[in-house]
Amino acid sequence: MGGKNKQRTKGNLRPSNSGRAAELLAKEQGTVPGFIGFGTSHSDLGYVPAIQGAEEIDSLVDSDFRMVLRKLSKKDVTTKLKAMQEFGTMCTERDTEIVKGVLPYWPRIFCKISLDHDRRVREATQQAFEKLILKVKKHLAPYLKSVMGYWLMAQCDTYTPAASAAKDAFEAAFPPSKQPEAIAFCKDEITSVLQDHLIKETPDTLSDPQTVPEEEREAKFYRVVTCSLLALKKLLCLLPDNELDSLEEKFKSLLSQNKFWKYGKHSIPQIRSAYFELVSALCQRIPQLMKDEASKVSPSVLLSIGDSDPVVCPALWEAVLYTLTTVEDCWLHVNAKKSVFPKLSAMVREGGRGLATVIYPYLLPFISKLPQSITDPKLDFFRNFLTSLVAGLSTERTKTSISECSAVISAFFECLRFIMQQNLGVEEIEDMLINDQLIPFIDAVLKDPRLQDGQLFNHLADTLSSWEAKADLEKDDKIAHNLEKVLLNFWERLSEICVEKINEPEASVKSVLGVSNLLQILQKPKSSLKLNRKKVGKVRFADEMPESNKENEKWVSSEGENSEGSELMAEPSLTQNCLNLISPLRKKPLEDLVCKLAEMSINYVNEQKSEQHLRFLSTLLNSFSSSQVFKVLLGDENQNIVKSKPLEIARLAQKNPAVQFLYQKIIGWLNEDQRKDAGFLVDILYSALRCCDSDMERKAVLDDLIEVDLKWNSILQVIEKACSSADKHALVTSWLKGDILGEKLVILADHLCNKDLESTVSSESYFSERWTLLSLVLSQYIENDYLIGEVYVERIIVKLHETLSKAKKLSEAENNDSSVSFVCDVTYNYFSSAKGCLLMPSSEDLLLTLFQLCAESKEKTHLPDFLICKLKNTWLSGVNLLVHQTGDTYKQSSFLRLSALWLKNQVQSSSLGITSLQVLLSAVDDLLNALLESEDTYLLRVYIGSVMPDNSEWEKMRQSLPMQWLHRPLLEGRLSLNYECFKTDFEEEDTKKLPSHLCTSALLSKMILVALKKEIVLENNELEKIIAELLYSLQWYEELDNPPVFLTGFCEMLQKMNITYDSLCGLGNTSGLLQLLFNRSRENGTLWSLIIAKLILSRSVSSDEVKRHYRRKEGFFPLTEGNMHTIQSLCPFLPKEDKKEFIAQCIPALLAWTKEDVCSINGGFGHLAIFNSCLQTKSIDDGELLHGILKILITWKKDHEDIFLFSCNLSEVSPEILGVNIEIMRFLSLFLKYCSSPLAESEWDFIMCSMLAWLETTNENQALYSVPLVQLFACVSCDLACELSAFFDSTTPDTTGSLPINLISEWKEFFSQGIHSLLLPLLVTFTDESKDTSETSFQNAMLRPMCETLTYIPKDQLLSQKLPARLIAGQKTNLPEYLQNLLNTLAPLLLYRARPVQIAVYHMLYKLMPEFPQYDQDNLKSYGDEEEEPALSPPAALMSLLSTQEDLLENVLGCIPVGQIVTIKPLSEDFCYVLGYLLTWKLILTFFKAASSQVKARAATREVMATYTIEDIVIELIIQLPSNYPLGSITVESGKRVGVAVQQWRNWMLQLSTYLTHQNGSIMEGLALWKNNVDKRFEGVEDCMICFSVIHGFNYSLPKKACRTCKKKFHSACLYKWFTSSNKSTCPLCRETFF
Repeated sequence: MGGKNKQRTKGNLRPSNSGRAAELLAKEQGTVPGFIGFGTSHSDLGYVPAIQGAEEIDSLVDSDFRMVLRKLSKKDVTTKLKAMQEFGTMCTERDTEIVKGVLPYWPRIFCKISLDHDRRVREATQQAFEKLILKVKKHLAPYLKSVMGYWLMAQCDTYTPAASAAKDAFEAAFPPSKQPEAIAFCKDEITSVLQDHLIKETPDTLSDPQTVPEEEREAKFYRVVTCSLLALKKLLCLLPDNELDSLEEKFKSLLSQNKFWKYGKHSIPQIRSAYFELVSALCQRIPQLMKDEASKVSPSVLLSIGDSDPVVCPALWEAVLYTLTTVEDCWLHVNAKKSVFPKLSAMVREGGRGLATVIYPYLLPFISKLPQSITDPKLDFFRNFLTSLVAGLSTERTKTSISECSAVISAFFECLRFIMQQNLGVEEIEDMLINDQLIPFIDAVLKDPRLQDGQLFNHLADTLSSWEAKADLEKDDKIAHNLEKVLLNFWERLSEICVEKINEPEASVKSVLGVSNLLQILQKPKSSLKLNRKKVGKVRFADEMPESNKENEKWVSSEGENSEGSELMAEPSLTQNCLNLISPLRKKPLEDLVCKLAEMSINYVNEQKSEQHLRFLSTLLNSFSSSQVFKVLLGDENQNIVKSKPLEIARLAQKNPAVQFLYQKIIGWLNEDQRKDAGFLVDILYSALRCCDSDMERKAVLDDLIEVDLKWNSILQVIEKACSSADKHALVTSWLKGDILGEKLVILADHLCNKDLESTVSSESYFSERWTLLSLVLSQYIENDYLIGEVYVERIIVKLHETLSKAKKLSEAENNDSSVSFVCDVTYNYFSSAKGCLLMPSSEDLLLTLFQLCAESKEKTHLPDFLICKLKNTWLSGVNLLVHQTGDTYKQSSFLRLSALWLKNQVQSSSLGITSLQVLLSAVDDLLNALLESEDTYLLRVYIGSVMPDNSEWEKMRQSLPMQWLHRPLLEGRLSLNYECFKTDFEEEDTKKLPSHLCTSALLSKMILVALKKEIVLENNELEKIIAELLYSLQWYEELDNPPVFLTGFCEMLQKMNITYDSLCGLGNTSGLLQLLFNRSRENGTLWSLIIAKLILSRSVSSDEVKRHYRRKEGFFPLTEGNMHTIQSLCPFLPKEDKKEFIAQCIPALLAWTKEDVCSINGGFGHLAIFNSCLQTKSIDDGELLHGILKILITWKKDHEDIFLFSCNLSEVSPEILGVNIEIMRFLSLFLKYCSSPLAESEWDFIMCSMLAWLETTNENQALYSVPLVQLFACVSCDLACELSAFFDSTTPDTTGSLPINLISEWKEFFSQGIHSLLLPLLVTFTDESKDTSETSFQNAMLRPMCETLTYIPKDQLLSQKLPARLIAGQKTNLPEYLQNLLNTLAPLLLYRARPVQIAVYHMLYKLMPEFPQYDQDNLKSYGDEEEEPALSPPAALMSLLSTQEDLLENVLGCIPVGQIVTIKPLSEDFCYVLGYLLTWKLILTFFKAASSQVKARAATREVMATYTIEDIVIELIIQLPSNYPLGSITVESGKRVGVAVQQWRNWMLQLSTYLTHQNGSIMEGLALWKNNVDKRFEGVEDCMICFSVIHGFNYSLPKKACRTCKKKFHSACLYKWFTSSNKSTCPLCRETFF
């Protein structure tokens, strides 16, 4: 806006310069204004006051308004638009007084900006003006004259939204009654403004030529002229009559200007249109002035009659009619025959040039206003005029547009009737109109069907009716005689052209169709014009009857009144009654013509078998079915064909020519060649039936026909015709309901169903029509009644049901070709078309079978997919019909009751797999969603209740669930048992079938999910019961060790279907669910207890909610299995205080028990189990309490030693005793883990001796591991051994002080040796016997604790083990036999299919690896130079194993590119291969690491020399033993130091000396410490990328100089050599400059 360098706004061609603008205005106006008024001429500012002085404006206008007004003066469109919108907003929001301050300056701004070039600005201006008016109201009055002219122009804006906004503002200022008064008040100012725009303004005066482009200036000028002309018209229309005289002089002044009349010839269509609108208004409002200007008006309007611009035409023709009416001598000023009529004729010949609908309605008023002097000679004028009209119809544009065609035809008949009326009695004109115009016109239309859409025949019928009515009622005999003569001539000529069209062997299809349509319309008593178009303005001739006019006013469109669906549509009656209603002047000639055409057609049919003439005859008889016509058709035919018929039929034929014609001709035509399109022949049959006297006659004829004469396809077409027409149905109702047809259809259904089932080839084409017939008679309803007798409908449905019932017995291939598909189609149509009628019993049976076929899997039904889809759609349509019945649907419907019972049996039968259940649930989902469409939710609630099992059925299903779920809770100590209750594995035959409990809970959960989504509340706590059972099923699955694939698929299916606890609880009220679960847990224990723990763990239930249910701890005692399991499951989540209360209840109960009581749930077993559960959660930190329990157990051993299963056979031991032993061992393990207080020697003896004795029992009872409690016994005994091993392994010199003196040595020498001498052979035996058993199997449960215990085996004990010999023949080895045997035994187990075994074997072999290198010295090979590094060979057993593993991994990973990440499923076979492979490599690397560190003893010099080898560098350390060793101190000497700083080396030496001298450490342990230091020094150090070594070959330094770019490190000496030899200072690796 200000700066020179700023970017200018688009469209602003010159920089904004306020000073230059002020200077320009000063030159033009002679003064420098603050805000100057705007006018159309520079000298006249009278009607827009100019306010002088910026200071005055500043003092009167609010500062915000002042800013907005300044923005409105800018040239930029966006600025003006935003400013005007802001102005409107301010007018609404500011106080009235502030807004009134703007009024003096608003007229100038409004008058200027309302003519702005941008249409958005103009629209916003009018919208703002409305807001200003609503605020200031009557205070606008003083400024009204200043703005009114521009305001009227704005209401005529060519941009409709702007004009609409201006009108809204005008109506806001003045109500309709006040508007004429307001216009009259400002009339002089308005006229002056508008006249100035029309006469004085030019494009260059309206816009600045220096700043506005020429195109924009012209566009604005044309718009202003258009608006001014329209505003003048609006002024004339709004002004009261008494005000017109005062403006006459001003309009006379305007009309005297030649510039005004030139607007009629202007090149812009909008200006011409506005001009003609103003001319029409002037003729209406100031007719005398127009008469005075006749010499200018007439040529201006009449000579423009050829203007075909769509914008101009409506206004032009209106102006033409007003001119003819107002200016009587208008033809004196133009040459009609040379200047007007040729233009009119050319336009009409061209069909109105696409504007027929606009122009042609004006033609009749136009010719009616032509004076006789202009039209003479009449005959030639009217002939030429009508000929031109007809010629216009032949243009392609007219033919392709129905509306254009209709306009031309309508105008033709209107003008024809007018000319006939005006010239009746003038014979030559009458002949010309009929013979030369009407008949040729009809002839042309008959040849072109496209023209028949213009309703010519209806116009013709309307015209004939008019003439006939006038002839009948006319009192003047002469006029009546003339009309009758005209009509007679018409019928003679019409008959000629119709006969001409039909009397041809190869009659044109178009012509025959045209004649048919013409005759059909002419036989109707009243014209159908009124029924086929909307009410429009219609010309009524002066002498026509007023009744006719009343009819025209009353008729309305019947569009959209026909009913839909399968209900019949009424059609106009086409019988002889129609002819009885029409005028006698038409009846006789029409009948004669029909008979003549019928006779001609039947001759062609008989002689030449012309189908075209047969079709015409069908149409003719449909409209004219009378005995007279059938007599003509029969001619001289004899009646032999009827003589063989029953007497009743023979009599009918003798009496009725129509019946005789039916038997002699129609039947033959129907059966001839089995025409595909024989509908027209059936129409002839109905025409013949219509001539029968009664329904009984028609029934007799049809019954006789279907027995022998009519074939099925013909019967189908007869019934189809009856369904499509109420009239036709009425003719055959009694026949349709009759026994003959019913029985025949039942036989047909039986034939179709059985024949198809037996057929081995596809017979669809042969049977399709018959199936269509069955579908039709079942699906059509007339007034809620079946088309045929109800008893026959039921019998047909029974046949269809039988067919579906047999479908399961067929194979899929047979079902593909069976009739099931047709049955589906028929049944679907039957269900879909029924409206509100109850289903009959057979229909419900059929519906049930359909549902069952869709709810069972393909494996059972053998149905292809396309049939299943059809079946689904079919039964859903049936259910939809069912739920919309009135009354108690569930009680009345056998389908609902039986389907619920069937569903219940399906899920409880334990015969469903995953796929079967999915199909069932999908079908149930569809069913329930269909039931939800019922208005009564009771239906769904009752249905779910019917499927719901009772408590005993639920319990039976829970009992039938396999008990393998108990494995994990028992092993993990979450539950305790003292009885055997289950087998170990799923039975083979059950592996594909889901347990009934899972199916039932899934089904009911799905059902309530559907119900809850619709907010249906279930009764009797059904929701909580179903959720509880679903949780039971899911918990059962979750507890399984290694669930079969089908069970995993079941849970995935539930997730996909959103059948989850969260979704069910989120939709319904489950406030009582937790109480229900607690009650069941207290009552039954087992899974119910685990469910509560699961809910707490998954945070579905808070601890506070749970706490309410166990407040009274005493309520859990005396202990039952349910109470015990509930407490065990709650233990992990109970606060410490609550656990102490439970423990307090248990302690007294552990004291005095008999042998039997110790083993019972409410005795020692149960209370010790609860104590263990509390101890397992680390919540008991009372050492005295733990010691007290231990003493109680020692007491038990003294009192009841036979309870403790030490070194005994378990086959005869009761489960109760096993259970209590398990809990004792579990307590001892937990005791060792969590008790920190010291034990007495006797207590240690009890624990260790008991452990070893139990372990011996485990070892002696391997054969019983399949018994779950024995397996559990083995597991906890190994757990106890493991805990003891871990305890002693973790002892330090600090902790050994608190132990009994000889305990450590006893452990090492006896107990540890005893554990491993039992377990290692047991591991070997176990793995030999069950190589393929998965680690997740319950039978292998003891592998984990056993293997974990073996990881603690000391190396010396491992080397001393006596294992069965496993030496391999031909195996080359330098190892001792015992070591090689150990290696051969353990190494293959790295491939064992259980991770505990692999890891335990790895730990044992890892301890052996340092032993192997020393035996490899004799096998060292030297190649070439003797200084070469010796080649070490890893043990052959490991290398052989590695080779085997590489082959296995090649199969797994061979096809995967290097660098790609692969996920291997845990516990899979591949997982074990990969783990074994990696562990093997780790052992081999350990071997090489051990080989790099060697220790040699020199007895002669009393030295021990340790050597550490890395790459080709050797580091040495020497330990010197004194002669009085071990009394004297050991000396540590530095041997060869490479790659280690001096200070670092000294620290190591000092550490080693201290350890050996002052800490009583052994020499080997000290060397291990030194080796560890060296390992860490070189660990993770990468090779120098120049010499490819970690330690430099000469100075023994490590790589320390790093490149800043690639971060690689190099030896300093190597870098120096690189820089000097390459003459570069770049990094050897990345080639960047090395800093």
